[in-house]
Amino acid sequence: MKTDERGQPTDERPHAPGQPGEVPGARTGRPRRRDLLAASAGAALVITAALVGTSIQRSDGSLRVNWPPLLGTWDPRTGPGTPAALAVAVLIIAYGPGLAARLPWRALLVTTWAAALAWTFSLALIDGWHWGVARRLTTKNEYLTVIDRFSDIGATLRGFSDHIVIGDPGNWPAHVAGHPPGATLTFVWLDRIGLGGGSWAGVWCVVIGGSAVAAVLVTLRALTDERTARRAVPFLALAPAAVWMGTSADGYFAGVAAWSLALLALAATRTVRFPAAAALGAGLLYGFTCYLSYGLTLMALPGLGVLVLARTARPLPLVLLGTLVVPVAFTLAGFNWWEAYQELVVRYYQGAGGIRPYWYWVWANLAATTLAVGLATVAGLGRVLALAPRAVRELLPGRTPSTPALRLAVLVLAALLAIVAADLSGMSKAETERIWLPFMLWLLPATALLPGHRRGWLAGQAVVALLVNHLVFTGW
Repeated sequence: MKTDERGQPTDERPHAPGQPGEVPGARTGRPRRRDLLAASAGAALVITAALVGTSIQRSDGSLRVNWPPLLGTWDPRTGPGTPAALAVAVLIIAYGPGLAARLPWRALLVTTWAAALAWTFSLALIDGWHWGVARRLTTKNEYLTVIDRFSDIGATLRGFSDHIVIGDPGNWPAHVAGHPPGATLTFVWLDRIGLGGGSWAGVWCVVIGGSAVAAVLVTLRALTDERTARRAVPFLALAPAAVWMGTSADGYFAGVAAWSLALLALAATRTVRFPAAAALGAGLLYGFTCYLSYGLTLMALPGLGVLVLARTARPLPLVLLGTLVVPVAFTLAGFNWWEAYQELVVRYYQGAGGIRPYWYWVWANLAATTLAVGLATVAGLGRVLALAPRAVRELLPGRTPSTPALRLAVLVLAALLAIVAADLSGMSKAETERIWLPFMLWLLPATALLPGHRRGWLAGQAVVALLVNHLVFTGW
């Protein structure tokens, strides 16, 4: 049997064009009824969350959303992006699997990124350029409303925590208060280089967020094998999560976090020319990720999964060194991350977070996630959970998950663990279809485990996204 660069068994048997071979170790020949049952369970969860949530909202309004479990408003419509979205969906469904099997690797990365961008922009343009892209980051709760308050960046950082809690003079808008200043500073810096305004900010978020699919593929290839990565390609390009990737800053956060993991995977597996530079870069991006969103410190869990899969801690010193750079810089500039987070907790419970019932959102958040990742991903997660006991056993000292399917299961489980931690924290009640984008991207590769011809699953993914974006005007 042939082995890869890490000494792991690999299967290089050729496969028919348009049908990337099954992932070794996935037992994809098992009855597909299990996949349908998992997808049905996901659909039932969404329906239950919608019915129960609607009842609660009509009763006392405590959910603070108009279309539970999503933050949005019922608004059936079509727009200039409708034909484009339909065309992109048809093209990816028809040609995505075949191209994923045949294209050279580097060309595949660029093509997948381009396809994801086309899908995201076309969905956003259902509301037209103004409402779908340009205005999204300029509303009263968004980052661009405070650009002029950062004329003296140093002074603003030193006093940033003083304006988080509602009631303090000049308290920050919701999204500025809810994130470390790295998020807002991104748009300040864009403004200072001449790329100010909602259009440039929206394009920035979509383009950086879209690159996350390439980062996921790089990571999959390094930790599992190329065949597994190729099987995930169409589902990454056609993810329902694109509804919220365009246009929200969380899409941008997802891109930064994804490349941090990709660089870590390359450094840990030493499948890059300069692994030390990759490790340092992974740390730098992770450190910056923590200053984009407080909750993204949980990306350390998938990062730990990467190191466990690679069976090495060799990159860790350089990763930690890189991670410290951004916190040290912000601290020296006068911003205290922990103090600001404590103020945010107060602010969170002053607003909707203090009213929304935990008992509902602790499971309804997962329904929102189901809509964002699609039922095909839920079916793939069913296969991941079936593989979990064996995958965990093979993580014991002296052993390594022996097949790409088991290694994929470990990576997906690490992302799922991060979502569970965020969910149980109580700091993510509603809006998780957007907030959890950086985690949800790492659930999508579970679709690589789905067997046979998978165009039906792809069509289901597209239908979810098209229905949500044409029927619901999503918040933020």
